[in-house]
Amino acid sequence: QEYILKGVVNASVGQMSDSREHLKLAQQYFQLVGASASECDTIPGRQCMASCFFLLKQFDDVLIYLNSVKAYSYNDPVFNYDHGIALAANENYKEAEESLLIVTDENIKQEYCYLSWLARCFIYNGKPREAWELYLKMESNTDSFAMLVLIANDCYKTGAFYYAAKAFDVLERLDPSPEYWEGKRGACCGVFQQVIARKEKKEHLRDIIIMLRNNASTPQAEFMIRVMRKWANENGLNIGP
Repeated sequence: QEYILKGVVNASVGQMSDSREHLKLAQQYFQLVGASASECDTIPGRQCMASCFFLLKQFDDVLIYLNSVKAYSYNDPVFNYDHGIALAANENYKEAEESLLIVTDENIKQEYCYLSWLARCFIYNGKPREAWELYLKMESNTDSFAMLVLIANDCYKTGAFYYAAKAFDVLERLDPSPEYWEGKRGACCGVFQQVIARKEKKEHLRDIIIMLRNNASTPQAEFMIRVMRKWANENGLNIGP
């Protein structure tokens, strides 16, 4: 127990201060316990090995050890949290979402780390709206900005262009960086293509045009609006003035 405590303390200090030395010490303490003959087949021993590999970012190995004690830890919110993150880091988003959603500890559920992994799972599982709703419930701070960046990039990668455009639009208003305009422009084009292919709601084209009006002084935005309005008029879609 002494070594487990030392491992936990060093891991906490290492993560808070971004200290490689403390993280390495934590990894060594966890390995010392998990690999010992007296603890290797116990639940704490296997959890220690999982923690060791977690710090090494070797998530295949993390899952081997966590899965071996899953039957005994189903109601443990910390276990479900760790298990969900390891699954998501291994791109098993369906099971990761299931594991994260059964976390019952409200303190964990308020942490940005939890929210960001859950948002990523929602996006990769085809539920970008749920990820957007997570962002809307957050207070405006550095975490909410980071969540916008995550949603914008992950939605773009997965072809959820409508929510990527919404996220890039807010990011651009908060920080008028050229890269956010480029992301927004690409996402708006993606929505338009999906509307034409009948893979996206026509009504979303109205929202896209409103977003582009925030860049009305940009020739590219003006051109995109004209093209979208022309298509809408030709296809009987009323998008307003």
